[in-house]
Amino acid sequence: MPADLKDSIVKAVAAATNEVFSTMLVMEATPGEAYCEKVPQVSDGVVAFIGLAGKWTGTGMISCSPALACRLASQFLMTDYQPGSEAVNEEVLDAVAELANIIIGNAKNLLEEELGPMGMSIPTVIFGRNFTARSAGQGEWVVTPFQCEAERLEVRMHLAPARDPMPLRHGYQPPECVELR
Repeated sequence: MPADLKDSIVKAVAAATNEVFSTMLVMEATPGEAYCEKVPQVSDGVVAFIGLAGKWTGTGMISCSPALACRLASQFLMTDYQPGSEAVNEEVLDAVAELANIIIGNAKNLLEEELGPMGMSIPTVIFGRNFTARSAGQGEWVVTPFQCEAERLEVRMHLAPARDPMPLRHGYQPPECVELR
């Protein structure tokens, strides 16, 4: 991954994460030293993925412990979820998915100035122990860790130039444009 792209991703992720934490969660997230990773690590906790597509394609992801997921959901939904894996329920998973949507979406918006328009998928959330999450794409993930109340939150992004679009299938006729009046 080119160094300037890595730097752009780190800056966009840091700005987006800090904005969400300061305005929506009223919490502090201190960024750590960003790094690149080719091989995903074994995880425990909550992970939320969002696909990105356009001239650049890839995946954005946030991950954290069950305790931090409960704390974030408590702040985001203004209710109390006691920390621990037994407290991770549908509401906590939905809150983490929405926070991923906002953080990755804000970072995407900042990156679009440099990379062009991108669309986003809806979030997918995984919760468990001893699992490995990876993208089918080749290349490196840019990992930006954040310290939040003695817990670690990681925001990861994997972006690569999109492949050339495939030609239309033989025999396929695209619908004609109809002018509406």
